[in-house]
Amino acid sequence: MATSKLFCTFVHFIICKLIHIYIINMKINKEAAAELSKRSRKTPRIANRLFKRVRDFAQVKGLEEIDLETTMEALDRLKVDNYGLDQIDIEYLESLIYKFNGGPVGVETIASSIGEEVSTLEDVVEPYLMQEGFLKRTPRGRMATDKSYNHIKGGLL
Repeated sequence: MATSKLFCTFVHFIICKLIHIYIINMKINKEAAAELSKRSRKTPRIANRLFKRVRDFAQVKGLEEIDLETTMEALDRLKVDNYGLDQIDIEYLESLIYKFNGGPVGVETIASSIGEEVSTLEDVVEPYLMQEGFLKRTPRGRMATDKSYNHIKGGLL
């Protein structure tokens, strides 16, 4: 049984590598790779998704190698900031700060204010915001941290 599972894992690995070679097949320089890595939330799935989008930008420009300038342009146009926060993360923090004075406020209230499902916020948005220190979860509700104020308001507390 263990041999079968190991074989399936090996086959999956080989298929993924072949897909990577044939679909992605584009060089990326070290600076561009570092920037992409920084904005990918330390998550391979997100890194792969962002890489594909950046690759598309590079191909449209007719480049043979992804450079830092193209990477920065693509990620800016995709609205992925230097911390890896995307549009929904920014909307969440802006709502918390501007509409609810930084909290505390319930997740249901935040969800309705930005038009998202509570489960999406709890499962996708909040874990990364808490991990990176943008959000505190308290018994009274969600609260913005100094880091989130600095990021959203440019340091104006």
